[in-house]
Amino acid sequence: LLLLCRAEEAAVIVSGLRSTDVFVGESATFTCELSHPGVRNVQWWLDGTPLHNNLVTEISEQDGRIHTLTLNDVACHDSGTVTFRAGSLISSAKLLVKGISLLA
Repeated sequence: LLLLCRAEEAAVIVSGLRSTDVFVGESATFTCELSHPGVRNVQWWLDGTPLHNNLVTEISEQDGRIHTLTLNDVACHDSGTVTFRAGSLISSAKLLVKGISLLA
Protein backbone atom coordinates (compact mmCIF):
# COMPACT_ATOMS: atom_id res chain seq x y z
CA LEU A 1 0.00 0.00 0.00
CA LEU A 2 1.51 3.31 -1.10
CA LEU A 3 0.39 6.48 0.66
CA LEU A 4 1.05 9.77 -1.04
CA CYS A 5 1.27 12.74 1.26
CA ARG A 6 1.09 16.18 -0.15
CA ALA A 7 3.26 18.63 1.71
CA GLU A 8 1.50 21.87 2.48
CA GLU A 9 2.34 24.30 -0.26
CA ALA A 10 3.90 27.58 0.70
CA ALA A 11 1.69 30.59 0.06
CA VAL A 12 2.61 32.90 -2.77
CA ILE A 13 1.51 36.41 -3.69
CA VAL A 14 -1.16 36.12 -6.40
CA SER A 15 -1.64 39.86 -6.80
CA GLY A 16 0.86 42.32 -5.35
CA LEU A 17 0.60 45.96 -4.34
CA ARG A 18 0.24 48.60 -7.05
CA SER A 19 1.70 52.11 -6.86
CA THR A 20 -0.94 54.78 -6.29
CA ASP A 21 -1.13 58.55 -6.81
CA VAL A 22 -3.72 60.50 -4.80
CA PHE A 23 -4.34 64.11 -3.81
CA VAL A 24 -4.03 65.53 -0.30
CA GLY A 25 -7.11 64.67 1.77
CA GLU A 26 -8.05 61.62 -0.31
CA SER A 27 -7.78 57.95 0.65
CA ALA A 28 -5.22 55.52 -0.75
CA THR A 29 -5.98 51.79 -0.83
CA PHE A 30 -3.49 48.97 -1.31
CA THR A 31 -4.48 45.32 -1.74
CA CYS A 32 -2.39 42.15 -1.73
CA GLU A 33 -3.86 38.73 -2.51
CA LEU A 34 -2.25 35.52 -1.27
CA SER A 35 -2.71 32.06 -2.79
CA HIS A 36 -4.23 30.65 0.39
CA PRO A 37 -5.12 31.68 3.96
CA GLY A 38 -3.29 30.96 7.17
CA VAL A 39 -0.11 32.95 6.59
CA ARG A 40 1.14 34.28 9.91
CA ASN A 41 2.99 37.49 10.82
CA VAL A 42 1.10 39.75 8.43
CA GLN A 43 2.21 43.38 8.71
CA TRP A 44 1.96 46.65 6.79
CA TRP A 45 4.70 49.30 6.73
CA LEU A 46 5.06 52.87 5.41
CA ASP A 47 8.67 53.85 4.81
CA GLY A 48 9.89 51.31 7.36
CA THR A 49 7.38 52.27 10.07
CA PRO A 50 4.90 49.54 11.08
CA LEU A 51 1.25 50.52 10.59
CA HIS A 52 -1.55 49.68 13.02
CA ASN A 53 -5.33 49.71 12.66
CA ASN A 54 -6.80 53.07 13.75
CA LEU A 55 -9.04 55.86 12.43
CA VAL A 56 -6.55 56.95 9.77
CA THR A 57 -5.10 53.53 8.92
CA GLU A 58 -7.64 50.79 8.13
CA ILE A 59 -6.23 47.28 7.89
CA SER A 60 -8.56 44.48 6.86
CA GLU A 61 -8.49 40.87 5.71
CA GLN A 62 -11.01 38.95 3.61
CA ASP A 63 -11.08 35.13 3.52
CA GLY A 64 -7.58 35.14 5.02
CA ARG A 65 -6.23 35.73 1.52
CA ILE A 66 -7.04 39.30 0.53
CA HIS A 67 -5.27 41.86 2.69
CA THR A 68 -6.18 45.54 2.35
CA LEU A 69 -4.66 48.74 3.71
CA THR A 70 -6.53 52.05 3.41
CA LEU A 71 -4.83 55.29 4.42
CA ASN A 72 -7.47 57.96 4.99
CA ASP A 73 -7.08 61.74 4.68
CA VAL A 74 -3.50 61.51 3.39
CA ALA A 75 -1.04 64.40 3.59
CA CYS A 76 2.07 65.17 1.52
CA HIS A 77 4.31 63.65 4.21
CA ASP A 78 2.53 60.28 3.72
CA SER A 79 4.27 59.85 0.34
CA GLY A 80 6.65 56.91 0.41
CA THR A 81 6.93 53.15 0.06
CA VAL A 82 4.11 50.94 1.32
CA THR A 83 5.22 47.40 2.13
CA PHE A 84 3.13 44.31 2.87
CA ARG A 85 4.80 41.40 4.64
CA ALA A 86 3.28 37.98 5.28
CA GLY A 87 5.83 35.58 6.69
CA SER A 88 8.66 35.58 4.15
CA LEU A 89 6.51 37.15 1.41
CA ILE A 90 6.98 40.83 0.62
CA SER A 91 5.26 43.21 -1.79
CA SER A 92 5.96 46.95 -2.05
CA ALA A 93 4.56 49.90 -3.97
CA LYS A 94 4.94 53.67 -4.01
CA LEU A 95 2.41 56.12 -2.61
CA LEU A 96 2.59 59.60 -4.10
CA VAL A 97 0.44 62.27 -2.43
CA LYS A 98 0.04 65.31 -4.66
CA GLY A 99 -0.77 68.77 -3.42
CA ILE A 100 -3.68 70.70 -4.90
CA SER A 101 -2.66 73.46 -7.26
CA LEU A 102 -4.47 76.73 -6.63
CA LEU A 103 -3.65 78.08 -10.11
CA ALA A 104 -6.79 79.03 -11.99
